[in-house]
Amino acid sequence: WHKDVDLRGVDAVVVPGGFSYGDYLRCGAIARFSPVMGRVVEAAGRGMPVLGICNGFQILTEAHLLPGALIRNDHQTFLCREQRVRVESTSTAWTNRYADGEEIVVPMKNGEGNFIASPEELDRLEGEGLVVFRYVGNPNGSARDIAGVRNERGNVVGLMPHPEHAVEPGFGPDSAAGPRTGVDGLRIFQSAISSLVGA
Repeated sequence: WHKDVDLRGVDAVVVPGGFSYGDYLRCGAIARFSPVMGRVVEAAGRGMPVLGICNGFQILTEAHLLPGALIRNDHQTFLCREQRVRVESTSTAWTNRYADGEEIVVPMKNGEGNFIASPEELDRLEGEGLVVFRYVGNPNGSARDIAGVRNERGNVVGLMPHPEHAVEPGFGPDSAAGPRTGVDGLRIFQSAISSLVGA
């Protein structure tokens, strides 16, 4: 509940996808001012793992927890499909169960998933290894095929595709990962648990 400000007993935060405040103004721009977001920003500053998925990613950029911004897809239409992405950084609280360069398949569904930043900021993201996921076959015009980024500390990650829709065999997309068909998103959440318990 966005008006709740109590994060006591919370070990990690996932800001989910959806349409916050009808996506008025800009996606995530109003939700960024929800009372709970002040606590999320503080907790992230202390190192709490925070993940933003789709609209959650947009909210995290609006809250300045992550760099860049998300704008309308370059083809100006809503996109819903299985999407192949490459894992570019495994040194985060949310990706330590993947291999660098591994390709996974997760659903994506967005109309404003086009990641943008200034050329200088894009160079910084690349140079500091802050790109976490990259599209294989850019679906929406995102700069440098970026599908997800992280903060410098690695505890905050945002991505446009939906890993939570690829966590159960038989219900997620087909994947090139062999016998783990349809569960490529599961390791994002397993990574966070590993980070928290030190496994």
